[in-house]
Amino acid sequence: MCTVTFLSLNQNDFILTSSRDVPYARKKALRPKKYIEDSVEITYPKDGQAGGTWIGTSSKNRLICLLNGGFKNHAIKQSYRISRGLIVKELLKSDDITNKLTLIDLNNIEPFTLVIVDWNNDVALFEFVWTGEKKHLLNIPKTSHIWSSSTLYSKETRILRNLWFEEWLCNNKEFDQENILQFHKNAGEGNPKTDVLMSREKGGTLSITSFKKFGEKQTLIYDDILSKELTVL
Repeated sequence: MCTVTFLSLNQNDFILTSSRDVPYARKKALRPKKYIEDSVEITYPKDGQAGGTWIGTSSKNRLICLLNGGFKNHAIKQSYRISRGLIVKELLKSDDITNKLTLIDLNNIEPFTLVIVDWNNDVALFEFVWTGEKKHLLNIPKTSHIWSSSTLYSKETRILRNLWFEEWLCNNKEFDQENILQFHKNAGEGNPKTDVLMSREKGGTLSITSFKKFGEKQTLIYDDILSKELTVL
């Protein structure tokens, strides 16, 4: 939910990995599984509190990953209309993702960022940002990227994490899920407040989810940090 990496394997294949940083008090999420919703097959870990998700794939040939916050940190209101994780599920089921993003009503929804990969034709990589007032949709190059949530990490920390990622890219010429999972677990300077595997007084990284598309094969790995148990789909 709060640290995301995208690795391009070739023009049509990729690995996307998401570290979920949330309050320890939040109700435990359910492990990922396949669901049929509105006649669409969706695979996702279910948020135990609101029933949505921060990362999922669907039979619409799409992956969507959520980060809290837009371009910068924001003042949090007492309540919002619905959870952002429910919007992720709605978008996963859409026939036309760009049209749906244009039309979807985000009034009174907390700011968020989505990383969207769609492979209905050629693989397309999008970044969608809702600031609370305005939508921003960017079609971005299918190169390697890292995102860190603006609600948890300062601009300076996000720049520092970009440097860690660039160094990791220089040292890893071949990408696989095992080595990017190790980045999500080990990257940093030994400061648990800013390391990619984050730990603070009230919250930290509770799980890491990695999705790989290679040809027709798709692999999802869910690493529960607290229980140290893996789920592979």
